[in-house]
Amino acid sequence: MGLKKRSKVTAEFSMSSLTDIIFLLLIFFMLTSSLVQINVDLPESDAKTVAPTDITVAVDQQGNYTLNGRAMASLTALENAVRTAINESENRQNATVTIVAEKGVNWSEVMEITRMANSLQARAIVATQPRKL
Repeated sequence: MGLKKRSKVTAEFSMSSLTDIIFLLLIFFMLTSSLVQINVDLPESDAKTVAPTDITVAVDQQGNYTLNGRAMASLTALENAVRTAINESENRQNATVTIVAEKGVNWSEVMEITRMANSLQARAIVATQPRKL
């Protein structure tokens, strides 16, 4: 009788538990990152470049928005007014929204205007102040 033992050791690694752990970590970081509030002072720069200003959106510390000097009641009204301003602009393809925010404005408000400009297919530039010597 020619019986052979088949006790061959296989070195396999199960990836299923590792992918579960990575998925749970991904969910954890996605949930916690949306809860974090970032309060950052807007940057100062040494740049001397002057960017084109088609549309200027200003935000103050109280959360009031103004578009080219006109007060806006809400973020939705601001989005509609920016959309209209882009459509009426001579430079629709390269429309630029310049965001002028007071020092101390919550960074999430600036990011909301940046997202809005991106959804309207316009460039967004954050205005900076000259660095103090």
